Amino acid sequence: MAAREWQLPMPDFAEGSGEEPEVVGLYVIAPDGTPWRVGFAVGNETTDHVTEKKNYLYLAHAKLRFCAYGPELFIGDLPSNLVGNVRILRDGETLWEKSFPTGEDNMCHSLANLEYHHFKYDQFLRPGDVHVQFMGTSVASFGDGIKTQVGDVFEISIPEFGRPLSNAISLVPSKNGLNPIKSL
Repeated sequence: MAAREWQLPMPDFAEGSGEEPEVVGLYVIAPDGTPWRVGFAVGNETTDHVTEKKNYLYLAHAKLRFCAYGPELFIGDLPSNLVGNVRILRDGETLWEKSFPTGEDNMCHSLANLEYHHFKYDQFLRPGDVHVQFMGTSVASFGDGIKTQVGDVFEISIPEFGRPLSNAISLVPSKNGLNPIKSL
């Protein structure tokens, strides 16, 4: 079955839009404040690597982008060693493609450590909240000199997780942009 392509909005002030293929943990907070892991999915933690490269202190700004996960939910324990594939399509042709290792054998931190540090904060334990935790990556096309453009499609897959995640970059105008904030 072919992947369904969803738009991945890029703000008009962004200098780039790059993929970060990752495993995503999906959680819900129970009525008593206990976090429950629902499962895992393929994720794309989209980042403006062009802005980030100017100064590492711009990392937070570069990360404040739309991200995506899905389209399927993997239920059960995270396999310790997975190999995914990411590619960028431009006008229907493969522009760039690379495999990426993931799973705990390929992560800097254990899943238990990531979950512990995320959920040790009371503000993350509000009943009914849903959390999406991106687990990190070691692969990005930007590192290979690729400059994406509007209309490019990111396709990320991990065979064990089902169908690939597919997102096309679209440009959206910012509501406030670089306009000054007004005082009362």
